[in-house]
Amino acid sequence: MIRLGAVGYLNARPLVFGLEADPRFDVRYDIPSECARLLHAHEIDVGLIPSIEYLRGPRPYTFVAGPAVTSCGPVASVAIYTRRDERDIRTIAMDTSSRTSVALGEIVLRRRFGVAPTAVPMPPDLDAMLGRADAALIIGDTALFLDHAAAGVRKIDLGDVWTTMTGLPFVYAFWTGWPDAVGREDAEALERARDAGVAHADEIAAAYHPDDVARQAVARRYLRDNIRYFLGDAEIEGLRTFYAYASELGLAAFDGTLRIYHAEHHGAR
Repeated sequence: MIRLGAVGYLNARPLVFGLEADPRFDVRYDIPSECARLLHAHEIDVGLIPSIEYLRGPRPYTFVAGPAVTSCGPVASVAIYTRRDERDIRTIAMDTSSRTSVALGEIVLRRRFGVAPTAVPMPPDLDAMLGRADAALIIGDTALFLDHAAAGVRKIDLGDVWTTMTGLPFVYAFWTGWPDAVGREDAEALERARDAGVAHADEIAAAYHPDDVARQAVARRYLRDNIRYFLGDAEIEGLRTFYAYASELGLAAFDGTLRIYHAEHHGAR
């Protein structure tokens, strides 16, 4: 069995639809940063890892073409919250659940707003974060359901800012594995799961919040309007741009090489 590390957030659920019943996979769920740690430690064979972690582990990794967590425009679940003007931000509390979001936040603050605030790692609690820092980076389900207007803060949607800056989609996570961990049939199974998950997005939203009709509605809109699940040419260009910006800021090293497993080509290229 392939030890598969998945992410428990709502936005990742369409990518794992039905995989728990597939005998080829042994699936476990963690936050994105832990999923990456497990892959780096070889405690799993394939992980849905934050995209920045592709550059940070013991390489060469290969990632599977096709399924991914992406956005083009507002993402809703990755955002900076603040009561200050962006150019006055000097400190920022960072939810470190996903290191890709942290890197994206640093890139946006530097390149778009011209600031390089001191980062303070903290759990994702808006009041506590803004009690310690000028701004707060929060991701995932916490950000999706956070009522920023009621809290009296502005929300800077990082997916929206990225696409405005670059004209490109942003890639948050993809299936990444150790060399030879995935074969053609395995990659095809991951693609089938993605296709089925996208087709059953409303069902996934309802099951994720079975006792909360209001949250189900938010979740349905999110899976329909904000998150995309296909890694195509534009997404690869967005990924390369992200890696180049991260490399410029010393957040990771990128030599321009991407090892992508294409099921239809029976291998990486």
